[in-house]
Amino acid sequence: MFQPPSNRSMLHSAFSTVELIFFATVRNVRKTHGNALMGLLLSIFQTVILVAVFYVMFAVLGLRGSALRGDFLLYIMSGIFLFLTHNKAVTAILSSEGPASPMMHHGPMNTPIVIASAALATLYIQTLSLVVVLFVYHVGFQRIEIDRPAAAYGMFLLAWFSGLSIGLVLLAMKPWAPNAVNIIAQIYTRANMIASGKMFVANNVPTAILAFFDWNPLFHCIDQARGFVFINYNPHYSSVLYPVIVSLSLIVIGMMGEFYTRRHASISWGAGK
Repeated sequence: MFQPPSNRSMLHSAFSTVELIFFATVRNVRKTHGNALMGLLLSIFQTVILVAVFYVMFAVLGLRGSALRGDFLLYIMSGIFLFLTHNKAVTAILSSEGPASPMMHHGPMNTPIVIASAALATLYIQTLSLVVVLFVYHVGFQRIEIDRPAAAYGMFLLAWFSGLSIGLVLLAMKPWAPNAVNIIAQIYTRANMIASGKMFVANNVPTAILAFFDWNPLFHCIDQARGFVFINYNPHYSSVLYPVIVSLSLIVIGMMGEFYTRRHASISWGAGK
């Protein structure tokens, strides 16, 4: 802010931006809990609780037979991990600092850096949770086998990226209609409990019912991930390309909206936060 202007090379500017994103990401990781380890444990606990709830629900309703042949808990976790990552990416981007935030008054900070750090912090926590839960299950309970782990993690990343893109569009809309956007975000994340398709596989669903789910990029991510996790499942009614195209399109729309919002930012927008 009170620095004399200096000519910096593109490499130096890129390094400074990456360094700033790193420190902003660390700040976001520690924002939910002062102790980073406790933050990780809370995320793991949330995952375990959801897995236990769905395991009991499948057992009580007698739906285990409709699942894939293979490890039943791995089948549940393959949906839960992507569902949590997607929803957390949406909420993390939506709750990040906007153009009227006091953080934006610091010279090096800008909204793209804040958005990138919020997204990376979510990915970091969720990846650590995934690794820890699978490791404990593999070592302490039952040996797991994943057919194509790299491709399965690619679907995990795609679920995160699609959540990022949806959150970015909502973030661009938020200063103009904050209450409406918060309601939309809550409806979307709650609807994903069913619309994500984590409780079933697309191959076992009638085509007429499938139309209620195949609009959702998360549905495609979860179904394709199960095709990479289980050797005996080949998804026919989902696509990897669809969530990629939708996410890239929403990223472009969200960036355009965020740029327009940033240019028309008013300090009064931050008064209600």
